[in-house]
Amino acid sequence: MANKILIVGPAWVGDMVMAQSLFKLIKKLNPQTEIDVLAPAWSLPLLERMPEISSGIIMTLGHGQLNLRERYRLGKSLRAKKYDQAIVLPNSFKSALVPFFARIPQRTGWQRELRNIIMNDTRRLDPKKYPLMIERFMALGLPAQEDLRGEHLLPALSFSATTQADALKRLALQTQGPILALCPGAEFGPAKRWPEEYYAEIANAKLAAGWTVWLLGSPKDTATCEKIMALTQQRCVNLTGKTKLVEAVDLLSLASVVVSNDSGLMHIAAAVNKPLVAIYGPTSTTYTPPLHAHAKVLQLSLECQPCFQRECPLQHQRCMRDLKPQQVLHAMSELA
Repeated sequence: MANKILIVGPAWVGDMVMAQSLFKLIKKLNPQTEIDVLAPAWSLPLLERMPEISSGIIMTLGHGQLNLRERYRLGKSLRAKKYDQAIVLPNSFKSALVPFFARIPQRTGWQRELRNIIMNDTRRLDPKKYPLMIERFMALGLPAQEDLRGEHLLPALSFSATTQADALKRLALQTQGPILALCPGAEFGPAKRWPEEYYAEIANAKLAAGWTVWLLGSPKDTATCEKIMALTQQRCVNLTGKTKLVEAVDLLSLASVVVSNDSGLMHIAAAVNKPLVAIYGPTSTTYTPPLHAHAKVLQLSLECQPCFQRECPLQHQRCMRDLKPQQVLHAMSELA
């Protein structure tokens, strides 16, 4: 069993949350193992909410960049850490280069893009055997000949009372009464976004019942949330682009219910154990479902689903538009 492991982490928020299942498995098998994660700078505060991680290392290249010179420099700088093993979670060839340049003895990952040239522990993936992303992550933490068994170790992010209190004060937020958190964005693309007018209908129903409604998202979701604000007569609290990622973790932990597209914030809400309604359209609940026993997943069964496209190839987005607000309100009532 390796005593010091470098994990090459994913580039997306939700995937990084789900990677915690692997971190937890490694620590369960050997509590003395040190786990470092090579990841984008934005994810380091999120990794701090995972007690399994010893340290985060900034991946200095953006998603999709090759830049062999920088990858070599970074890999060479890691040689002194003397890792026993690297586990590469992304499936690209370039994602395996840093562990190769770092001369890490065991370099583990799924067979993709001729990676056996620079990796010496590649595994052949059987998608039917491991349909879930967390299963594919966790299986890489086991010896090659060993199968994943038993209950899955689900993500569980810690939250900070201090950061939470600071965010509440800075944003002048009130927490009396029930709070509905809406997460209407989706970094992947517009095909994953439930219509703004549907979110507004949910918000108006809960505002009329005396709830507080928070809108959370990144700066890229500004236009979406501004439309929801207009449709609710500016009665929601628009936090879009105003919170750091870890502040979103702390604020979601205060919500009574969360309604979200399939997004990074959805996986965060599940990882802080909040009642959750997750709305799926072009993606699959058999691959990246919300990992939470109290989540309600809503998805239609159209012939075109799942397409996994950023934009609807048929230009009708029926997978989202035919899923009506009343269905979401009913699911929320079942969570109460």
